[in-house]
Amino acid sequence: MIECQTLSYDRIDRDLFRSFIRHQEVNLCYRREGDAWDIRPDPFIDDWSDEDLHVLVDCLRNTISTGGFVLGAFSNGELKGFASVESAFFGGENRYLDLTSLHVSEDMRGKGIGKKLFGKAAKWAKGQGAKKLYISSHSAVETQGFYRSLGCVDAAEPNKQHVTSQPLDCQLEYAL
Repeated sequence: MIECQTLSYDRIDRDLFRSFIRHQEVNLCYRREGDAWDIRPDPFIDDWSDEDLHVLVDCLRNTISTGGFVLGAFSNGELKGFASVESAFFGGENRYLDLTSLHVSEDMRGKGIGKKLFGKAAKWAKGQGAKKLYISSHSAVETQGFYRSLGCVDAAEPNKQHVTSQPLDCQLEYAL
């Protein structure tokens, strides 16, 4: 059984991720060609280094410190998924809040955890007054399939900071 819990600043540390498996074998990715998406081979393995985990802990703690939302999904007391939403609005009339992370451990993918986390993150964002959730998403075909199945579409107002820092990501939005 999966139990979702809002995480506090003190709960987020390197040890929280000891049983979390980030590993993802990527083969096909979406790439932007003018005004259309094209699927291309771009094989690589996505995983986190120790430095990546250090940065992740700092980022999630910052999200909480600045009034954002961090939610963990636990199975038998072990973290198996998490999502975070920032508190700062952007995007003019779209009134976006940024879903900065949504990850499910490799051993638990395909069990509905991501959908559950996404739903709770969207509910929190709507409760804050957002009109849309913004997602700078991994371009892997599987990841895009997940977000598109939830009703996400190309972002009406791509966030320049995300586009610059992650040029291969797909910029998406979800109407709340």
